[in-house]
Amino acid sequence: MTVEADREAVQAPPTEQQSLATAAARKLATTSKSAPQNQETSSRWLMRMLPWVDVRGGTYRVNRRLSHAVGDGRVTFVQTGGRVSVIPAELGELPALRGYDDEAVLGELAGRCEQADFAPGSVLASAGEAKDRVFLLAHGRIDRIGTGPYGGETVLGTLADGAYFGDGCLTEPEADWECTFRATTPCTVLVLPRSEVAGLADRVETLGSHLDAFAALPRQRTNTYGEAAVDLSAGHVGEARIPHTFVDYDPSPREYELSVAQTVLKIHSRVADLYNDPMNQTEHQLRLTLEALRERQEHELVNNPEFGLLSNCDYTQRIQPHDGVPSPDDMDELLSRRRGNKFFLAHPRAIAAFGRECNKRGLTLDPVDVGGHRIPAWRGVPIYPCGKIPVSPARTTSILCMRTGEDDQGVVGLRQSGIPDEIEPSLSVRFMGIDEQAIISYLVTAYYSAAILVPDALGVLENVEVGRWR
Repeated sequence: MTVEADREAVQAPPTEQQSLATAAARKLATTSKSAPQNQETSSRWLMRMLPWVDVRGGTYRVNRRLSHAVGDGRVTFVQTGGRVSVIPAELGELPALRGYDDEAVLGELAGRCEQADFAPGSVLASAGEAKDRVFLLAHGRIDRIGTGPYGGETVLGTLADGAYFGDGCLTEPEADWECTFRATTPCTVLVLPRSEVAGLADRVETLGSHLDAFAALPRQRTNTYGEAAVDLSAGHVGEARIPHTFVDYDPSPREYELSVAQTVLKIHSRVADLYNDPMNQTEHQLRLTLEALRERQEHELVNNPEFGLLSNCDYTQRIQPHDGVPSPDDMDELLSRRRGNKFFLAHPRAIAAFGRECNKRGLTLDPVDVGGHRIPAWRGVPIYPCGKIPVSPARTTSILCMRTGEDDQGVVGLRQSGIPDEIEPSLSVRFMGIDEQAIISYLVTAYYSAAILVPDALGVLENVEVGRWR
């Protein structure tokens, strides 16, 4: 084609339309459509697998044996730039200061804590040396190093953010360190010298009396879980005197009140009347609202500070990964802490990180069948995904492992069935009326909570790194 012919083709008028356009044709067509979709909807495995207990009266009381364990919490800090300070009232987590409530004196003790930073591999305290200071771990990870059966080193345990050690020196001035404490990551700690506490106790009579009274307390006989011991006799012969005993109960058992999640769904009467074919507008508005409510309910079961699983796991059941990433060894440790493990719960990124570690060792996550779903499992215990478990900006998260059910003294969900206008157990949709603007209102309510019947029912592998690839 010549240049002139090509120019003429470009300048030629467009061809006239010879048939009906699709845009116009759609005016007469009935379109096929889907129901409204929702990206927020997840599998909600926790709510599906948690046994639910019907709670009458809106409150569930967990009765336990009397326990003498005190000071087993964690210390909270405040960070201002590069400086870290302990909240004075948090010093009451130390057993020797438990119950001491003079805020001025606790504030002075907090002010006498000295900040120190340690590099990985640094020794904070060595076994056999005099125990003359208290360490409060603000950030980092520290291993407790002891001597193995053949004279070599062995790791007795790992401490992480909020832990403390050396508090026994406050009432036992001649005590020595039982093991060595070594930093495995960069650590920031606050150090409280025993001499500072002793000097303040000499000057403040209430503090001195409190420490003396704690030191004079008789040491209660307990079992390995801190519960009051039951005196028994076994293996005796003849007419041995059989001990008398009774099982004491906790005088102030914890009570869980049902929490609530609510919203008011509003639909204009014109929409509800005229736009219901082929799909009912009220039905789909309610369906999407219930999905959001259930998602929030599972989030609360994991993260609520009052009853959420992450916040209420006993500190003795929290462990740290040996190398940061979730390894098979760490998962075995988590399993070994309790009997009758029913399932793991982990963020999908944590499951992927664990899968990478298994791949490096040539191991596989053999799936198990759960209601027609193929779920990855470790040692036969399924690992359910849960996106409600938070991942920190530092790309760390937690993995939960639990025993469930009342019969097994495990974790249970709490709800109350039979509430007015109930459409599902413990979930109601209540008509609230039509206002003067012709808007129909429905009150959507869900009541729920969760309870950990005994401390070892739930364990958490904390500070799991999910962003490390190597």
